[in-house]
Amino acid sequence: MTALPPLALYIHFPWCEKKCPYCDFNSHQIKDPNSKSQNGFDEARYIKALIADLETELPRIWGRQVHSIFIGGGTPSLLSSEGMNELLSAVRARVNLEPDAEITMEANPGSVETTKFAGFAKAGINRVSLGIQSFQDEQLKALGRIHNGEEAKRAVEIAMQHFASVNLDLMYGLPKQTLEAAKADIETALSLKTPHLSLYNLTLEPNTYFASFPPNLPNEDDIDAIFDQNLELLTKAGYDRYEVSAYAKKDQECKHNLNYWRFGDYIGIGAGAHGKVSFPDKVTRQVRERHPEAYMQAMETSGNALIESREIPPKDLPFEFMLNALRLSDGVATHTFSERTGLPLHVIAKGLDEASKKGLLDPDPGKLKPSPQGLRYLNNLQEIFLG
Repeated sequence: MTALPPLALYIHFPWCEKKCPYCDFNSHQIKDPNSKSQNGFDEARYIKALIADLETELPRIWGRQVHSIFIGGGTPSLLSSEGMNELLSAVRARVNLEPDAEITMEANPGSVETTKFAGFAKAGINRVSLGIQSFQDEQLKALGRIHNGEEAKRAVEIAMQHFASVNLDLMYGLPKQTLEAAKADIETALSLKTPHLSLYNLTLEPNTYFASFPPNLPNEDDIDAIFDQNLELLTKAGYDRYEVSAYAKKDQECKHNLNYWRFGDYIGIGAGAHGKVSFPDKVTRQVRERHPEAYMQAMETSGNALIESREIPPKDLPFEFMLNALRLSDGVATHTFSERTGLPLHVIAKGLDEASKKGLLDPDPGKLKPSPQGLRYLNNLQEIFLG
């Protein structure tokens, strides 16, 4: 590679108040309300482990600037504002962070958390992603959420007062959801005027409660009708679908996620975190211990919580690149493939030809971009490059 890609930082927070029945992320329900932290987990111990974890990465990224930070979970807003300030101060002291870097925190709309938003903003958070999922109480109950619709709306209003950018995570294809109910959710979201919305089709993921006890979900035709309705409503409201599940007003795209989809680099610290770091001659991936206790013990005893550290074989790089880049509505410039993988474009020539013949790829030779049909049937397009 002639130049290294942009670099971001992902920080994983592994606890939540309640494990949702559809969730397959590395999140663990708080079990000990009497632990050293008033929140039910040892905040000071985990932050200390995160800082030590970051320090192990510094030799691999020396001299490179970090352009964005994303604190995901779990529910990172369970941290105290003081703890968040300690964490972000430690990050700034150790990495070359871009002065106006996007710093995102995921949050849930519980009323206890919203009171801390001012403290999070003061600590340096400038973007919040709220896990709303739905504004309808019946659906929230079916999804195992601990907030109701009014709390969700109040949380959005408070977030809009404190942060430069706010995203709402919403789901569609919910149990017994009708076209009218789906429309009501979108219209409520639009009335709150957040600059970014993420819409996800509820799917039954392995090793979740819903996988074992599936709810009554709409059929495929009904889900398609809900999606078409969502897209029409959001387009009319001035949101651009810049990624398969992401919609934004002008210049409000999530910079951190764009870096993922453009096959950029990112350090991943925290329990279960993944990372990708490039060097002139190779691209590497890492994975940390998943369970919070195992992660903290590993950092305390050996100073290293890695369970996997490997170089991505060159034969796997084309699929990994296309898996991400084709999620973007505008794709990426064709030359980005060689810049980010170190491979010549001809290694994917066969796949490009097949995707073009099937009408799944835009004909512009200057871009690797899905056609509208390709974006709609993204899995089929991505699978072409699997071989």
